[in-house]
Amino acid sequence: MTASKALSVKQLYSFCDVSQFGFNTTAELDELSEIIGQGRALEAIHFGLGIKKHGYNLFALGPAGSGKQGVVRQLLRQRAAAEPASVEWCYINNFAQPHKPFVLALPPGRCAQLSRDMDQLVEDLCAVIPAAFEGDEYHRRIQGLDDELFNRQEQGVEKVRQLAIAKQLVLIPTPNGFTFAAMRGDVVVSPKEFKQLPDDERVLLETEIGLLQDELQRVFNQLPQWQREVRAQVKTLDCTVTLAAVGGMVERLRADYVDHARVQEYLGAVQDNIVLTVDEFRRLDAAEVSVPGDLFKRYRVNLLVGYNGGDCVPVVFEDNPTYQNLVGRVEHTTVMGTLVTDFTLIKAGALHRANGGYLVLDANKLLQNPLSWDVLKRALQSRAIHIATFEQIQGVASTVSLEPEPIPLSVKVVLLGDHSLYDLLHQSDPEFKELFKVAADFDDQMARSSESNLLYARLIATLAKKEGLMAFDKGAVARVIEQGARISGDAKQLTTHMRSICDLLCESDYYAQQQGSGLVRCGDVQMAIDAQIRRSSRIHTQVHESIQRGLLLIQTQGTEVGQVNGLSVIELGALGFGMPTRITAQVRVGDGDVLDIEREVDLGGPVHSKGVMILAGYLGSRYARNCPLALSASLAFEQSYGEIEGDSASATELYALLSALSGVPIKQGIAVTGSVNQRGQVQAIGGVNEKIEGYFDVCKLQGLTGEQGVLIPHSNVDDLMLRQEVVEAVAAGMFTIYAVTTIDEGIEILTGCVAGVEDAQGIFPENSVNGNVALQLLQFAELRHEFGEEKRAAADEEDDKHGNDSSIDLQANRNVPPG
Repeated sequence: MTASKALSVKQLYSFCDVSQFGFNTTAELDELSEIIGQGRALEAIHFGLGIKKHGYNLFALGPAGSGKQGVVRQLLRQRAAAEPASVEWCYINNFAQPHKPFVLALPPGRCAQLSRDMDQLVEDLCAVIPAAFEGDEYHRRIQGLDDELFNRQEQGVEKVRQLAIAKQLVLIPTPNGFTFAAMRGDVVVSPKEFKQLPDDERVLLETEIGLLQDELQRVFNQLPQWQREVRAQVKTLDCTVTLAAVGGMVERLRADYVDHARVQEYLGAVQDNIVLTVDEFRRLDAAEVSVPGDLFKRYRVNLLVGYNGGDCVPVVFEDNPTYQNLVGRVEHTTVMGTLVTDFTLIKAGALHRANGGYLVLDANKLLQNPLSWDVLKRALQSRAIHIATFEQIQGVASTVSLEPEPIPLSVKVVLLGDHSLYDLLHQSDPEFKELFKVAADFDDQMARSSESNLLYARLIATLAKKEGLMAFDKGAVARVIEQGARISGDAKQLTTHMRSICDLLCESDYYAQQQGSGLVRCGDVQMAIDAQIRRSSRIHTQVHESIQRGLLLIQTQGTEVGQVNGLSVIELGALGFGMPTRITAQVRVGDGDVLDIEREVDLGGPVHSKGVMILAGYLGSRYARNCPLALSASLAFEQSYGEIEGDSASATELYALLSALSGVPIKQGIAVTGSVNQRGQVQAIGGVNEKIEGYFDVCKLQGLTGEQGVLIPHSNVDDLMLRQEVVEAVAAGMFTIYAVTTIDEGIEILTGCVAGVEDAQGIFPENSVNGNVALQLLQFAELRHEFGEEKRAAADEEDDKHGNDSSIDLQANRNVPPG
């Protein structure tokens, strides 16, 4: 029976036959146009990119290194190349409310052209406007207005002067204005003489002087009104001159943008503002005229996103999706110690650059940046890009900032992440399901066949050309394919983890160069594989040293009762290696509990604990259907000091229990891996190649005897891609791999004894493993029953004793007279 379960050499390794290849080197092969093994993901991506409805953004999910970013990049660029860019964006000044700049959308190249046109307009204005106001005609008209004001003032004063002469008074100008004095003939009466005049005459003159002063004051009161009228006329003149100088230039610009109503509105506002602020142009000196830009920033055009004619829609990959990198920012400058800003300091974000096209983001990085996920959802939901600072969002802004007009958003977003992150978002964020309706699920393996082998060869050729590597001969291709099956953990599958394959190709190329070869051969690939293992094997080597020195107790020869070598895989970065662990079992009379020591000290994970609980169900249903399971058992992973998870040792634990119960020793040269269900069926586990190789290394360390081997689930046979050293040892009869489907098959191999099959009455044969187990459990049940009877008898005797004492006390109490 044991021999029939031993695997043949052919079952241990699935070779790639080089005779199936019709090429000598990969240089003869055509490059692939699409990634292989990802048909489902490619279909989803094409669907997501093709459908234009709201919310059909994509989430490309798969393990890191699966090549999803390269696939997305390639497909997006191919699609974008056939879609011309339709619009570009710029911000312009809002002259009425400068803190709320307007946005303009124009065809490709037109925003940039408008920016150049406005810069040229300002430069021309700085030369034309001062010249217009320096002309003789302007000065003549200004002088005429000044003369008119002077004449009106003189006429008013002259009228008062004539009135004064009629009253024998004279109007005399003084440094402080005007004064009146009396006349005697042609002589002005002095103040002293005026006081000596008769009282009646003096009073009369003073009255007349007062009246004339009032009249003069009325003249002077009209002067501000006359000045305002003149200033208004000057302003009107300035407007006329400015419009004459500017109107033609602005009209020519209007003609260039006749199809764009908002540009027409903007140019009208620009012309009005130029007329309103013409004095700023008039005050320019020669130096300022040569560099007018900083003086008239309000007329600039802030080009956020620009394209040239013929450009395709954008494909943007944002590696650092911070809040500001997504939606843009408003920068500030320092003026007199104060932070100020304007619309020219608005900077574009990834959403602006990708608007009208495609945006690719790493989902993990997106969620690590505060507010980035929320602002992306807000933009996709509102279909608009709102630029705001952190302070504005939190309502604590302390500096002057802007409120730019939102930009309409039309973008297809592709998030890249793994399965766990996708599941987390799908379950915890209801908005995620509304915004990312297409999942492109990248597989980590593909079926292995003759056709897929040829595709894999073309993949190797494509990667080699892309990375600038030497060509691979068909032997090297076959070895890479075999390693692809090993990485996938299934001999009938090939890994699609592009990073692993590409790294192997690059390292193989390196070793081929070290050998001075012009071609990568099978031996170079093997050297690269061995070097990868060697670079990461420090802990593996230390474990072997501990076993060799007896620090870790592992027995690979002889037999023991209740002790089995279990196998586990330790993952250290990119390397996983197998390691044997001693598993022991102790049994005694009890209540049917199987104690998992690892769980009791919080070193066992939930899956491992579940596997242990299954053992009690198996024992009860198999051996104690008609009697109590009066068993108390303890299971331990000896010298295990870390957390244990998984159920791949549950079959091993059951073998240890069966040995402890039956008293039949187990061969220590055979290690075991596999999980078990309550029906005693051995189930598949992971890491079978690493576990076998890890135990083989320990056996080799302690000396191969030909009696050693590994017991695995039969369902894992197709996963075997063992190291050649192990295959050669099996071929030489020094090591054996057994595959079993039931616990009975396994216990026979481990003990060399018949497991035993129960008859129609449910009785197992004597001296079989199962018979001994059933007998021991029956004895435990009888002992428990006997012990229970003794306890009940002792308890009844104690109750009877206390019951008699109570009767005596009661009788005594009854004989006591009342009172």
